[in-house]
Amino acid sequence: MTDATSYLDALTRVIPDFPEPGIRFRDLTPVFADGAALAAVADALVAPFEGRFDVIAGVEARGFALAAAAAARSGHGLLLVRKKGKLPGETLSESYALEYGEATLEVHTDQLPAGTRVLLVDDVLATGGTLGASQRLIERAGWVLAGTAVVLELDGLGGREKLAPREVVALQRA
Repeated sequence: MTDATSYLDALTRVIPDFPEPGIRFRDLTPVFADGAALAAVADALVAPFEGRFDVIAGVEARGFALAAAAAARSGHGLLLVRKKGKLPGETLSESYALEYGEATLEVHTDQLPAGTRVLLVDDVLATGGTLGASQRLIERAGWVLAGTAVVLELDGLGGREKLAPREVVALQRA
């Protein structure tokens, strides 16, 4: 195998009724554990945006693994989009609604110069809340969102529509 979708098809575990009945959880950890698969996925995430970004942002937590692999393989730097309270120093915050409550993401305000082109990477696009907040945070920081790349997009949850008109590329849909 050499292509990302072949690795994803072969290695992604589907776990029924997790974390609750009726949910089919797609576990990407076997993909992360296979070096060739992780490299192929990292390469596939950045390929559509080649030449259009300066740094890769990863969303806590699984997005960190993907963004770090993609940044290392493409020779770019890494921006961490963290949960509230995890970064020291001056931060910029963006809150978003969860099913029951609210969450907040943060970035360092001084990590990148204004105008830096940022490719946002994460594992799954579901309802779009986390990625939408991350996109807004990048833009509010004065950086340019070059695009958003995810491994898996879950159909029927409205995530892509919530992120429109920003460009989103998904390696697979389920």
